[in-house]
Amino acid sequence: MKHHTAMMFPRVLKIVQECGAMCEHMVSHFLCMPDARSRIHQIQLLRDCATICETLSCYIARRSVFAKAAANLCAYICEACGNECAKFADQESQMCSRMCLKCAQECRTFAA
Repeated sequence: MKHHTAMMFPRVLKIVQECGAMCEHMVSHFLCMPDARSRIHQIQLLRDCATICETLSCYIARRSVFAKAAANLCAYICEACGNECAKFADQESQMCSRMCLKCAQECRTFAA
């Protein structure tokens, strides 16, 4: 792998890790809320997003040959999660939506 290509990894890696951590945190946050039952789909997507972000960050860090394919899947899941979070008016959901959509865009750029 060329050195200049490896230098692009820290940006996408950082964003993917931040997105995964935020989604993991949001799951815990929303499970403690009284309206958790009305957020089942959101919570499921948050868990999926956190998991794929964690997986992708490992693939990127080890320069796996599957990193770009995983990035495409990550983009798809992050976008779905971001769109679901955008449906909720609370500040936490809106913040998470922005992070997920940003991560989706970074993953698409990385996979291209």
